[in-house]
Amino acid sequence: MPTGTCLPGNKVASFCLIFLYCIPVIAAAKDIKEDNHSQVQGDSHEFSKRLLDLKEIVFVIQSQGNSFHENHAEKQRQEILQQAANSEQNLPIVLLIHKLSENEAGWSILPIMPRFSATYGRNSSWIFFLEEETTLKIPKLLETLSRFDKEQEWFLGKPLHDDESTIIHHYAFADNPTVFKYPDFAAGWALSMPLINRLAKKVKDEPLKSDFTIDLKHEIALYIWENGNGPSLTPVQELCTKEEGSPAAKDCATTLKTYLPFCGDPVDKKDIFIAVKTCRKFHKERIPVVKKTWQKHAALIEYYSDHADATIPTVNLGIPNTERGHCGKTFAILERFLSEAIPKTNWLVIVDDDTLISVPRLQKLLSCYDANEPVFLGERYGYGLGIGGYSYITGGGGMVFSREAVVRLLESNCRCYSNDAPDDMVLGMCFNGLGIPVTHSALFHQARPDDYSRDYLAHQIPVSFHKHWNIDPVTVFNKWLAEENDPISQQQQHTMIREEL
Repeated sequence: MPTGTCLPGNKVASFCLIFLYCIPVIAAAKDIKEDNHSQVQGDSHEFSKRLLDLKEIVFVIQSQGNSFHENHAEKQRQEILQQAANSEQNLPIVLLIHKLSENEAGWSILPIMPRFSATYGRNSSWIFFLEEETTLKIPKLLETLSRFDKEQEWFLGKPLHDDESTIIHHYAFADNPTVFKYPDFAAGWALSMPLINRLAKKVKDEPLKSDFTIDLKHEIALYIWENGNGPSLTPVQELCTKEEGSPAAKDCATTLKTYLPFCGDPVDKKDIFIAVKTCRKFHKERIPVVKKTWQKHAALIEYYSDHADATIPTVNLGIPNTERGHCGKTFAILERFLSEAIPKTNWLVIVDDDTLISVPRLQKLLSCYDANEPVFLGERYGYGLGIGGYSYITGGGGMVFSREAVVRLLESNCRCYSNDAPDDMVLGMCFNGLGIPVTHSALFHQARPDDYSRDYLAHQIPVSFHKHWNIDPVTVFNKWLAEENDPISQQQQHTMIREEL
């Protein structure tokens, strides 16, 4: 969607227009039952004697097509199979989700529900989803799932909730956002086969309503709950996001390997060119925040505006400012990146003038990616995935391109249909047409820290946030993203933030 660099509030309007269905959700919030956990405790002794067989579980790793992520997921798949073999259990089915559909739709899960039902609906009892960084303890997971009647509809996970209504959830449950629970994907989450079968039928019989996929974990929970006609999330305390190997994780069936992927020496900051999109009216309001916070960590940075201002300085690319979209400006930046006007680097990062970003953390994260491959990285959204649409990197959290990705894009005929077209969505369409996967990292954020669940952020070392609405951006940066001159280590700093939350 358009990042709205020079039009505050346009994203609010577009979300409200697109997601009018949030109104009945708000009205129905009072119908949510919050006593699922007590119900499970009451039923557990009845089912505890029927220990589940591992072959009854289909594991689905929420993998991606980029080589780093694909290799990481395949290693995880092998670890699950080895753990099963060591326990003398029947080997389970372990799937990589990015291989389950011909286009980008698989990661949004709902479009492939019919496939799960048709293939595994008769001989399996559970579909268990997990992320690449999720670690399993199979005996503990079997013990945990055995507490639940597999003949009933179950939606299990570690619950998250919003503390205030938020734009990324379309202001759902505005009267009391804490009432609605949705799963933390990093802890793993499970659907019983009766629920899978019903959802598959619903997907086939009724077209998926939302054009946009913004926060999948929240949207999945809403779809399953179905305004109170389906099950709400049942909290399961054994599904955890505690660090693997920590004393606090001894009773967990799932844990997390890392909060920030790091694969070797950080990428040299001189190999990262950062382009900041701005416009004249924000030169005095937003650019000073960039200079006061993260600019000092960037070796190569330029500000692109509709007005040349030597005091910043800014570069006028000859593209008039638009009230939305900024596609013309973004493609001009891409052309400039490959020109002799700037030093040659392997990485390009395009951000808004109200993006807050940690360059040192980005350097570490990029150590996991091969710049010789076409990489398009950031926070992934989707458009029309239920009918074969495409994924895109939402611009506000920052869009990261390898040089090879930019070369392939500009060698194609894919361009903006107008200067004010939504740049991030056009880029998504272009890369989809080229067969280049969009690569998601949950460490990039389109919104402010206050717009995300506190428990969700507690197991992250974030790379970026976006927007200055009703916050002091310098304070937010210093709390969530600053680290270079801090005498304590990055992990210690994260622990302090987590304890505060």
